Amino acid sequence: MSFKLHSRLQLDSIEIGRFTLSQLLLINDSQYPWLVLVPERNNITEIYQLSEQDQIQLQRESCILAKTLAEAFKADKMNIAAIGNMVPQLHIHHIVRYKNDVAWPAPVWGKFDAIPYTELQFNKIKKMLLTTLKENLKSSV
Repeated sequence: MSFKLHSRLQLDSIEIGRFTLSQLLLINDSQYPWLVLVPERNNITEIYQLSEQDQIQLQRESCILAKTLAEAFKADKMNIAAIGNMVPQLHIHHIVRYKNDVAWPAPVWGKFDAIPYTELQFNKIKKMLLTTLKENLKSSV
């Protein structure tokens, strides 16, 4: 059975590339650099359901992504979470936060309507991500 991304993630994000285990998605909200890792495993809702090897790989990918985002975007704080109340498929949010962003210090969920990226903004962020993550990504879109 091939992997299928949850329909809500398909609707709210744009694929950037793939790590060894996970798809890398950009949430289409230009108010925050907000990326999501989705392990390509079917019927998994929690990290503990992954094999031990996949748990370790997911942690590696998450750390690589968080460090890259924090440095590239000069984050005041990285918010990393696997909440999944709306989307049961396991996915890990990585959100760059600034003390002056529109939602600070509150969580970003449901605070404001999303402002989609323009094509120019998307191309710029995608190029930066692919450049900074190139040695870690298995493939890019």
